[in-house]
Amino acid sequence: MAAPPSDTAGHRDRLRQRLLAGGGEALLDHELIEYLLTLAIPRIDTKPLAKALLREFGGIAGLLTADAEALTRVSGMGERSAAAIKIVQAAALRLLQAPVADRPVLANWQALMDYLRADMVHHAIERFRVLHLNTRNMLIRDEVMSEGSIDQTAVHVREVIRRAIDLGSAAIILVHNHPSGDPSPSRADIEITRAIAEAGKRLGIAVRSLDHGAERPCQPARPGTDLASLSGGDVPLAAVRGADLAGPLC
Repeated sequence: MAAPPSDTAGHRDRLRQRLLAGGGEALLDHELIEYLLTLAIPRIDTKPLAKALLREFGGIAGLLTADAEALTRVSGMGERSAAAIKIVQAAALRLLQAPVADRPVLANWQALMDYLRADMVHHAIERFRVLHLNTRNMLIRDEVMSEGSIDQTAVHVREVIRRAIDLGSAAIILVHNHPSGDPSPSRADIEITRAIAEAGKRLGIAVRSLDHGAERPCQPARPGTDLASLSGGDVPLAAVRGADLAGPLC
């Protein structure tokens, strides 16, 4: 195939120079995606495709967290270009995960929140994950245990506790998102959290839960007490076991 027209090549050169000279702040969102796509599909003008992707997924955050299948459904996108989008997301998550893995979780709570929000808030289906901590509150494993529909996911107490035992976890943090947009914990959320907390208590495994549905203010936890829903209700969201897990719940 022929090389891109000279004006397209010149435009790409200008984007590259602006990026190198001024960093990411020098480019608009569509220009960042446009330049990224040129690396995967260099023989076409990628500006229209970049703008179409941002419209389709509601912005750069929604685009980077979209799954590969959804990306390839957009006209002009193939596996190579979808992989380019996903590798950026993977690199961003590794960047956010690094400080979480290197220090005790409660010594770097905001880094944990940033990592979880980046990875979960924009998912279109509900995901349930478990963070496993050792006796020093260091993260030893981060696992997605199940995925479900837009408003529910199947969680089995036995599987969660068995995995914690296998890994020798001293504590676990249960995390799930609310893609429906309603951050209030459902009755099922409350019941499964209580069941896991009770099972963990009998085995000396501390349990706490985080709901990620919408941006909400943090509030302090009181060791050994139940935490109220952050949406303002009085329904217990999770039981916190042990003073070493006292910290803000977001």
